[in-house]
Amino acid sequence: MTSSLILTSLLTLSWVILGPCEGAVTENHKYTTKYDNVDINDIIHNERLLKNYVFCLLDKASCTPDGLELKKNMPDAVETNCSKCSDKQREGSEVMMRYLIDNKPEYWNPLQEKYDPTGSYKQRYLESKRVEVEVKPVDAQ
Repeated sequence: MTSSLILTSLLTLSWVILGPCEGAVTENHKYTTKYDNVDINDIIHNERLLKNYVFCLLDKASCTPDGLELKKNMPDAVETNCSKCSDKQREGSEVMMRYLIDNKPEYWNPLQEKYDPTGSYKQRYLESKRVEVEVKPVDAQ
Protein backbone atom coordinates (compact mmCIF):
# COMPACT_ATOMS: atom_id res chain seq x y z
CA MET A 1 0.00 0.00 0.00
CA THR A 2 1.09 3.55 -0.56
CA SER A 3 0.60 6.85 1.16
CA SER A 4 -2.06 7.56 -1.41
CA LEU A 5 -4.24 5.34 0.70
CA ILE A 6 -4.10 7.74 3.54
CA LEU A 7 -4.38 10.49 1.05
CA THR A 8 -7.70 9.34 -0.19
CA SER A 9 -8.76 9.15 3.41
CA LEU A 10 -7.03 11.88 5.27
CA LEU A 11 -7.19 14.74 3.35
CA THR A 12 -9.69 16.43 3.50
CA LEU A 13 -7.61 17.50 6.37
CA SER A 14 -8.26 17.12 3.92
CA TRP A 15 -8.35 15.90 4.87
CA VAL A 16 -7.46 13.34 1.65
CA ILE A 17 -6.09 15.04 -1.59
CA LEU A 18 -4.12 13.54 -4.23
CA GLY A 19 -1.64 15.14 -6.55
CA PRO A 20 -2.54 16.32 -10.00
CA CYS A 21 -1.73 14.16 -12.99
CA GLU A 22 0.97 16.57 -14.15
CA GLY A 23 2.95 19.31 -12.46
CA ALA A 24 1.49 21.91 -10.15
CA VAL A 25 -2.16 22.23 -9.26
CA THR A 26 -4.08 24.96 -11.04
CA GLU A 27 -7.65 26.03 -10.53
CA ASN A 28 -8.77 24.09 -13.60
CA HIS A 29 -7.19 20.79 -12.52
CA LYS A 30 -8.64 18.05 -10.42
CA TYR A 31 -6.46 15.76 -8.35
CA THR A 32 -5.53 12.50 -10.01
CA THR A 33 -7.97 9.64 -9.52
CA LYS A 34 -5.14 7.13 -9.86
CA TYR A 35 -5.51 5.92 -6.25
CA ASP A 36 -9.28 6.18 -5.82
CA ASN A 37 -9.78 2.41 -5.48
CA VAL A 38 -7.69 2.11 -2.34
CA ASP A 39 -9.58 0.77 0.67
CA ILE A 40 -9.28 3.38 3.43
CA ASN A 41 -10.17 0.78 6.03
CA ASP A 42 -6.94 -1.04 5.19
CA ILE A 43 -5.01 2.03 6.35
CA ILE A 44 -7.18 2.74 9.36
CA HIS A 45 -6.74 -0.82 10.60
CA ASN A 46 -2.98 -0.96 10.01
CA GLU A 47 -1.24 1.15 12.65
CA ARG A 48 2.13 0.92 10.92
CA LEU A 49 0.77 2.30 7.64
CA LEU A 50 -1.30 4.97 9.33
CA LYS A 51 1.62 6.15 11.43
CA ASN A 52 3.99 6.23 8.44
CA TYR A 53 1.63 8.42 6.42
CA VAL A 54 0.93 10.76 9.31
CA PHE A 55 4.64 11.08 10.09
CA CYS A 56 5.36 11.80 6.41
CA LEU A 57 2.82 14.64 6.49
CA LEU A 58 4.36 15.97 9.70
CA ASP A 59 7.94 15.87 8.38
CA LYS A 60 8.86 13.24 10.97
CA ALA A 61 9.63 10.47 8.47
CA SER A 62 10.57 10.05 4.86
CA CYS A 63 7.78 9.90 2.32
CA THR A 64 7.05 7.63 -0.58
CA PRO A 65 6.60 9.41 -3.93
CA ASP A 66 2.83 9.47 -3.55
CA GLY A 67 3.24 10.64 0.05
CA LEU A 68 5.22 13.58 -1.29
CA GLU A 69 2.36 14.41 -3.69
CA LEU A 70 -0.10 14.28 -0.82
CA LYS A 71 2.09 16.49 1.31
CA LYS A 72 2.58 18.96 -1.54
CA ASN A 73 -1.16 19.25 -2.24
CA MET A 74 -2.54 19.03 1.31
CA PRO A 75 -2.51 22.81 1.92
CA ASP A 76 -4.47 23.44 -1.29
CA ALA A 77 -6.99 20.72 -0.50
CA VAL A 78 -7.59 22.05 3.00
CA GLU A 79 -7.79 25.66 1.84
CA THR A 80 -10.27 24.88 -0.93
CA ASN A 81 -12.29 22.36 1.09
CA CYS A 82 -11.18 19.62 -1.28
CA SER A 83 -12.74 21.40 -4.27
CA LYS A 84 -10.39 19.57 -6.65
CA CYS A 85 -11.16 16.15 -5.17
CA SER A 86 -13.25 13.47 -6.82
CA ASP A 87 -16.31 12.25 -4.92
CA LYS A 88 -14.38 9.13 -3.91
CA GLN A 89 -11.47 11.21 -2.58
CA ARG A 90 -13.81 13.49 -0.66
CA GLU A 91 -15.60 10.49 0.87
CA GLY A 92 -12.32 8.77 1.78
CA SER A 93 -10.87 11.87 3.35
CA GLU A 94 -14.01 12.33 5.44
CA VAL A 95 -13.76 8.76 6.70
CA MET A 96 -10.09 9.18 7.56
CA MET A 97 -10.43 12.53 9.26
CA ARG A 98 -13.42 11.48 11.29
CA TYR A 99 -11.49 8.40 12.38
CA LEU A 100 -8.47 10.47 13.38
CA ILE A 101 -10.54 13.04 15.28
CA ASP A 102 -12.54 10.40 17.14
CA ASN A 103 -9.86 7.76 17.69
CA LYS A 104 -6.36 9.14 17.13
CA PRO A 105 -6.10 12.67 18.56
CA GLU A 106 -2.35 12.12 18.93
CA TYR A 107 -2.26 12.08 15.10
CA TRP A 108 -5.08 14.52 14.40
CA ASN A 109 -3.91 17.36 16.65
CA PRO A 110 -0.47 17.87 15.05
CA LEU A 111 -1.97 17.45 11.57
CA GLN A 112 -4.56 20.09 12.38
CA GLU A 113 -1.88 22.41 13.75
CA LYS A 114 0.07 22.14 10.53
CA TYR A 115 -2.67 22.02 7.89
CA ASP A 116 -5.76 23.57 9.51
CA PRO A 117 -4.56 25.86 12.32
CA THR A 118 -7.92 27.62 12.56
CA GLY A 119 -9.64 24.29 13.25
CA SER A 120 -12.30 24.97 10.64
CA TYR A 121 -12.53 21.34 9.49
CA LYS A 122 -12.92 19.94 13.00
CA GLN A 123 -15.56 22.57 13.77
CA ARG A 124 -17.58 21.59 10.67
CA TYR A 125 -17.23 17.94 11.62
CA LEU A 126 -18.40 18.51 15.21
CA GLU A 127 -21.36 20.53 13.95
CA SER A 128 -22.33 17.75 11.54
CA LYS A 129 -22.11 15.21 14.38
CA ARG A 130 -24.53 17.32 16.43
CA VAL A 131 -26.98 17.35 13.54
CA GLU A 132 -26.61 13.57 13.12
CA VAL A 133 -27.33 13.04 16.81
CA GLU A 134 -30.33 15.39 16.75
CA VAL A 135 -31.91 13.56 13.82
CA LYS A 136 -33.56 10.54 15.36
CA PRO A 137 -35.02 7.73 13.29
CA VAL A 138 -38.76 7.32 13.36
CA ASP A 139 -39.78 4.15 15.19
CA ALA A 140 -41.73 1.75 13.05
CA GLN A 141 -44.98 0.89 14.77
